Amino acid sequence: MTNAAVPAKKSSHLLAKIKKWTPVYLMMIPGALYLLINNYIPMFGLVIAFKQVDFQKGILESPWIGLQNFQFLFQTKDAFIITRNTILYNLVFIILNTFIGILFAIFICDITWKAGKKVYQSAILFPYLMSWVIVGYIVYAIFSMQYGIANKSILPLFGMDPVMWYNDPKYWPAILIITNTWKGIGYGCLIYISSINGIEASYFEAAELDGANKFQQIWNITMPEILPSVITLTLLSIGRIFYSDFGLFYQVPRDSGLLYSATNTIDTYVYRGLMKLGNVGMSSAAGFYQSVVGFILVIFSNWVVRKISPENALF
Repeated sequence: MTNAAVPAKKSSHLLAKIKKWTPVYLMMIPGALYLLINNYIPMFGLVIAFKQVDFQKGILESPWIGLQNFQFLFQTKDAFIITRNTILYNLVFIILNTFIGILFAIFICDITWKAGKKVYQSAILFPYLMSWVIVGYIVYAIFSMQYGIANKSILPLFGMDPVMWYNDPKYWPAILIITNTWKGIGYGCLIYISSINGIEASYFEAAELDGANKFQQIWNITMPEILPSVITLTLLSIGRIFYSDFGLFYQVPRDSGLLYSATNTIDTYVYRGLMKLGNVGMSSAAGFYQSVVGFILVIFSNWVVRKISPENALF
């Protein structure tokens, strides 16, 4: 082959690769633009966390105040309560949603009636697609003092007096956990269903021939096969452990001041502070703090997974 033929061959090979991958790159453009506009350009706003924002001067000309916004956020008397609520609720959500999501996925995958399987999959995903505003009204329809199902139908069956649900915070940890689980397990459940459906049927056939019962098949075949999906979803949830679902903690309790000890989290506290004080810097500081802590937790959790089981680490 002559020297002139080598560049010509490389050029034709490059053109063939470009032609092959051009449709993929074109399809990638909308998603890349979305990430750029929604996730990366707004990162410029992080400087607000370190400034005393003066809208007359603009963000760039506003004075720098160091870490004062962070001090204001965490020196308040409610700092312990909002941090405790945010972390503990999210820990319970992660554990319950993972366990119940896997359990439901296994049950649904064992259904032999194909139409029924689709019905159950749709039913478990439907709450996840609902707005928190709608969920809030559903919860209110159950626990309303005057017209709620609990006070009007359920409690009288047991001879119990009506309860002021929206005035007593002791009931709300359970209500919020149940509501979040009912609404949130659908997403993870569908991912686990996809993972279970991808397991080779020959594994289960061989296990049955060896005399393994259903529980042994689940423990020794199903669980190891879906473990990567469980780890991925868990790591993503851990990354948001300092975030709370604003709709759950604000819409569902109907912003009742009597329930703040049980329903106030970092997000709702910052929102109320922003609406009452107009302190944009404090709100930005809270968001920055949540992002940094979430990033550190993901890195640390992935490091732990890598030490225990390197093949299941996220990165």
